[in-house]
Amino acid sequence: MAELTTYRNYVAGEFRATDQTIPVENPATGEVLAYAPRATPADVDDALQAAFDAKKSWALTPAPERASYLTKLAQAIRAHEAMFTDILVKEQSKTPELANVEVLFTADYLDYMAGFALRIEGSVMNSARPKESIFVLRKPLGVAVGILPWNFPFFLIARKLAPALVTGNTCVIKPASVTPINALEFAKVAAEVGLPRGVFSMLAGSGAIGEQMSADPRVDIVSFTGSVPVGSAIMAAASKNVTKVNLELGGKAPAIVLDDADLDLAVASIKASRVINTGQVCNCAERVYVTRGVADEFISKMTEAIASTTYGDPSVDKGLDMGALIDANAASRIGAMVDASVAQGATVLTGGKVADRGQGHHFQPTVLTDVTQDMPVIRDEIFGPVLPIMVVDDFDEAIQKANDSEYGLTSSLYTASLANAMKGMREIDFGETYINRENFEAMQGFHAGTRKSGVGGADGPLGVEEFTRTQMIYVEA
Repeated sequence: MAELTTYRNYVAGEFRATDQTIPVENPATGEVLAYAPRATPADVDDALQAAFDAKKSWALTPAPERASYLTKLAQAIRAHEAMFTDILVKEQSKTPELANVEVLFTADYLDYMAGFALRIEGSVMNSARPKESIFVLRKPLGVAVGILPWNFPFFLIARKLAPALVTGNTCVIKPASVTPINALEFAKVAAEVGLPRGVFSMLAGSGAIGEQMSADPRVDIVSFTGSVPVGSAIMAAASKNVTKVNLELGGKAPAIVLDDADLDLAVASIKASRVINTGQVCNCAERVYVTRGVADEFISKMTEAIASTTYGDPSVDKGLDMGALIDANAASRIGAMVDASVAQGATVLTGGKVADRGQGHHFQPTVLTDVTQDMPVIRDEIFGPVLPIMVVDDFDEAIQKANDSEYGLTSSLYTASLANAMKGMREIDFGETYINRENFEAMQGFHAGTRKSGVGGADGPLGVEEFTRTQMIYVEA
């Protein structure tokens, strides 16, 4: 049996071992894949100090030169496409197809963000004074911290790092403790690219180092993707220094299916949304409101589609729709949510149980009906392959129930009517709405939510601005 790799953190241009390590498991099998370093408070301090020391020179580096490093990173990712794909399949239990999409999308995203080098613009304002000119400049914030989730662990490196670097910020990244291998391999690629010392560091470890970085006065922005409780803790830690936060938190995306919808399109899109990444996607459909006229046909077709979902170990079994949940806690939590809803009157049409697939953390693809607005599967984020369906009388009731949520990230609508589509645009109260298509954002859009789904957003020109501040210049001459 080959000896397992013990990784090192990348701190201020150097790879540094730690005394303590964290085993990283394959969620589909329970097999230990490697050992990740457990960063110490001293490691965090060194990384932040190096980022702080480098921020002035990096901000003064011409933007096209900064962008050239992103282009080099994109090229290096494509050169290691197979390696990163295989890591994601084993480390996060992604299907090979989805893992490969994530890897290539990450490279494309770096190239896209590099293109902003000469597009970060200020403005000129008219003055009421005869000899005065007023300028608005866009400047980097300083030191950026990115704290990553485990569900799209590779792409989120780029989503945090790329806009930070191209706008002139230095950056320290912390991957999720259960999916650090891809990030630590990325750090090796970054070292080969030759980013200046202190511009980028990668620190793996427990959540305590994320809290330490969030509370550090040298940090100018903390960008976090993950759960509401952790996001709230980060906001509290950052508030001590009035540090800017950028938070993408939970989602409870409603999908509304109207009588005039293309049901085959709706079923295919919602199924894909529910089983992609084993349902562990914050912007994918988590609940369905279908109008009464097509409810029976839709529920029948959706149940058949969900029941046909194939799942298992994607590193062994090819052509699967989904892999395993991230850990045993996820499986037991989802099972408890389903059981609680059934106890309140919900009906399981297919699935509903933890699946027996050896040592892995699998859950049966599930459809629930006879659900009510107060049930856990409607109120709380499931983050697994469970789809609750509620029948409503009309579009107005669907909108009212869809908006009745503490979350506000994404939503979707299926209708053949332009009038209904426009009504949905006006009245569905979420950061994103997808009409007659699957829930998946574009890199040039703005991925942002409302309510407890977060603060700020990512992607596109607005996402770039998240890592900048304004400076007003008044010149009398």
